[in-house]
Amino acid sequence: FTEEKLGQAEKTELDAHLENLLSKAEYTKLWTEKIMKQTEVLLQPNPNARIEEFVYEKLDRKAPSRMNNPELLGQYMIDAGNEFGPGTAYGNALIKCGETQKRIGTADRELIQTSAINFLTPLRNFIEGDYKTITKERKLLQNKRLDLDAAKTRLKKAKVAEARAAVSK
Repeated sequence: FTEEKLGQAEKTELDAHLENLLSKAEYTKLWTEKIMKQTEVLLQPNPNARIEEFVYEKLDRKAPSRMNNPELLGQYMIDAGNEFGPGTAYGNALIKCGETQKRIGTADRELIQTSAINFLTPLRNFIEGDYKTITKERKLLQNKRLDLDAAKTRLKKAKVAEARAAVSK
């Protein structure tokens, strides 16, 4: 490898189709990581909450269930509506709006869970599974190619030495 970099050894070129596949794998990984990261930001805009979820995930523990912002707003509206009294127009409107906000919050929670299971999990599986296999195989191929190039160089040097020995006799 060092001799190749210094220009003292020939490099065996890989098949163009294989090189194309390797570059596709590389930019597929790059874009998959970007899409995953941005999807996580979209689903959970609070960076502290994302870090907390990440820590719980790495510890194989379930994160404590909390109300999300729409659910919390809905609960406040319902509590305020009950405080004003369900019989009053303002109290009744707050209760109805609060119940709707809670349904919106539940739908938001379901969207996040569904997205994580059906969208982020396959992307993560590609990065942690398939791409790691591709990287391992690429490294193995690189080592075999270097071994082949070293053998070719030794053969060439042996032929040159043999030719010199034949000329000097």
